[in-house]
Amino acid sequence: MISLPSHAQTHWPEPPVTVELWGPLACFTRPELKVERVSYPVMTPSAAVGALSAIFWKPEMQYVIQSIEVLTPIDWINVRRNEVKSVITAPRIKALRADHRERYDVEQDRDQRNTVALRDVAYRVNTQIIPTRSAKAPAAKYREQLRRRTERGGCFSQPFLGCREFSAGFGPRGSWPGSPTDTKAGPIERTEELGVMLHSIRYGDRGQETYHWFRARLDNGVLHVPRRPLGDDEVHMPAGSWRTGA
Repeated sequence: MISLPSHAQTHWPEPPVTVELWGPLACFTRPELKVERVSYPVMTPSAAVGALSAIFWKPEMQYVIQSIEVLTPIDWINVRRNEVKSVITAPRIKALRADHRERYDVEQDRDQRNTVALRDVAYRVNTQIIPTRSAKAPAAKYREQLRRRTERGGCFSQPFLGCREFSAGFGPRGSWPGSPTDTKAGPIERTEELGVMLHSIRYGDRGQETYHWFRARLDNGVLHVPRRPLGDDEVHMPAGSWRTGA
């Protein structure tokens, strides 16, 4: 994770690269409600980074989300599914491979969970691309590569909307199938305080996760993402991995 100056003090030399994402279902789980999943009303910046990275990613670059525009009315749906209760670990996989007599019985590890998800969603993600210190090419090269892959529908893996089973379609501005003829049409008219939202995740040398947060607000259908997240003394959230077992 790159240390960046605050939003108020920064002026980007280039306009953002815009990618539209859409799908029939989405769930951007609130961390305080992980057992029975409840989605945020809009896509989170970390979910947007994940979707963009599925389209195009290089280790010498980083996405910095500027804003996320909500293009469809916020509509909820309840989904009850059979899920496994535990998360399989690397040692468990190794044990199963080493001894073919070992079995994993999904019937004994099954549980029903309810998910409050979003349906028929579409977002317009505006992002900057920042090269790291190890980059050997300017940001313009990575910007053009993202644009080309978005226009032709190329991706490393299928982008998804919060949960891997909620696949996303993607394309450049105006490519969303429900988009009006005027590609400059704005987002929905909705203003709402969204509370504390996940800003980004920092990974340590051993894969440990550190979460960073910000106070989110939907302003006339647009979620503006600050450059700097809240400091550790400004928000008190669980220190462990809240995604484990979720």
